[in-house]
Amino acid sequence: MISNQELANIIFPDVKETIEDLEKRYPARNLKEGAEVTRFAPSPTGFLHTGSLFTSLICRKVATQSGGIFYVRLEDTDTKREIQGSGEQLLSQLKVFDIVPDEGYLGNSEKGNYGPYVQSKRADIYRVAIKCLIEQGRAYPCFCSQAELDDIRSKQEKMKLIPGYYGQFAKCRFLTNDERAARIQAGEPYVIRFKSNGNHIRKIKVTDLVHGNFEIAQNDQDIVIYKSDGLPTYHFAHCVDDHFMRTTTVIRGEEWISSLPIHVELFEAMGWKTPNYAHLPVIMKLDEKGNKRKLSKRLDSEAAVSYFLEDGYPAEALIMYLMTIANSNFEEWIFAHKFEHMEEFEFSFSKMSLEGALFDIGKLNFFAREILAKKNKKEICDMALTYAKAYNPELLALIERDPEFFGEIMNIEREKENPRKDYEKFGNLPELIGFFYKDKYDELVKEPLPFNEKFSKETIIEMLEALRDGLSLDADEQGWFANMKEIAVNHGFAANGKEFKANPEAFKGTVGDVAEMLRISLTSKKNSPNLYYVMKVLKKEECDRRINKVISLLK
Repeated sequence: MISNQELANIIFPDVKETIEDLEKRYPARNLKEGAEVTRFAPSPTGFLHTGSLFTSLICRKVATQSGGIFYVRLEDTDTKREIQGSGEQLLSQLKVFDIVPDEGYLGNSEKGNYGPYVQSKRADIYRVAIKCLIEQGRAYPCFCSQAELDDIRSKQEKMKLIPGYYGQFAKCRFLTNDERAARIQAGEPYVIRFKSNGNHIRKIKVTDLVHGNFEIAQNDQDIVIYKSDGLPTYHFAHCVDDHFMRTTTVIRGEEWISSLPIHVELFEAMGWKTPNYAHLPVIMKLDEKGNKRKLSKRLDSEAAVSYFLEDGYPAEALIMYLMTIANSNFEEWIFAHKFEHMEEFEFSFSKMSLEGALFDIGKLNFFAREILAKKNKKEICDMALTYAKAYNPELLALIERDPEFFGEIMNIEREKENPRKDYEKFGNLPELIGFFYKDKYDELVKEPLPFNEKFSKETIIEMLEALRDGLSLDADEQGWFANMKEIAVNHGFAANGKEFKANPEAFKGTVGDVAEMLRISLTSKKNSPNLYYVMKVLKKEECDRRINKVISLLK
């Protein structure tokens, strides 16, 4: 009768290394006490998901603040779904958000002593581990065809049983080693399955850094751990890699909680210490009916990190917003620190909500405005140019038309104690600042201008002519406003509305109404940056040209 050892040698005749050899090749890391080793392990199957950015942010933070190691491992064993070049793209996008690994897969290269950091290059390591499980009787070859597996599932559905390959339904676990060897030597295709000792009726106790202590049903599925293409499945590869890369804390989305019993049993079967697990709450969104659902790659543009990059959000703003999801005390902390030195915040799993947070674009916009308002003229212009070159030809054309003029626009009320917060992203800059450019302005005023309908065309023309002829840009802002107020009052407008309360019929309007007429005439909009500084950027000659153009349109 063929022994487990002999069967293992039949399946893996060329595998000479042992688990002990691998332990020597990948020794325990020499780190200070309490240092955490975390990893981000994406699959090269598409774009960087916002949830993945959230996970990698926490991984980076936990490793950094503990003096540990954060590494990236590319999990490319699902060759059917792999998209060429997406691994490199994931890394480049992480870099934009200043999430840079200490070691691991770096795109076209690797760094570190615990590699390879690409799973498809680690086949020899997995083969050693699987051979060990076969020798111990904890793994076996399975010859079931897809038709046989479908038949098993059909029977389970009729019996209203949990579907899967387990217990009495695990046909190949009952074969003798002699039968297994004969079928292998006959050339039958097969996979390797893990032989579970669990029973889903029983529970195991687990500890999660986010969810605390809880019980969950044992695994009893004989899962596939080695495919016919010579690569392991995710479940087994993650176990082997996290052990030999010496991962201390596995941080991932809470959708993986259901797989925890499988992973715990795999670590126990191999005789290895199970790492700590932290299952993060998923990022949610309200559907059309008002129900919460997970942010979807298929349905939601916000699910892709590229959406925020292409729209021109500052990377720092998205990270800051995600930290408010990560820890309930972060928002108060960052307000107290005036939106600076985010890296000094101490992250804690205990401050993480158990419920999935709704993605709040309004709050992201708030952080973006705060961050961009803090940038000086050179910084914001450099950021705008970098963004425009990568994503926005229209903005790039405006910048390159006259970089100095663009700088003047972006610097309006910027370098002061309380700067204006006009911008939250660069993607809509052409729309927001287009009116500064003559040709863009001339196109805008072809549409009806949003003047207050209570004022007649004659009143507006009268005021615009008076402002054109009497309003000076030589004074400071306070003097300029006093000048405009004087012109308005001389034409029957009140300095404020209170003085006409006794005789409301005599109330024509206020200086604010006059300022709005001027703003609309110069910008085509009711809202714009500070009107005084808009006029200073445009210069007197261009302001007069625009006023004359609007007067002619009104006439």
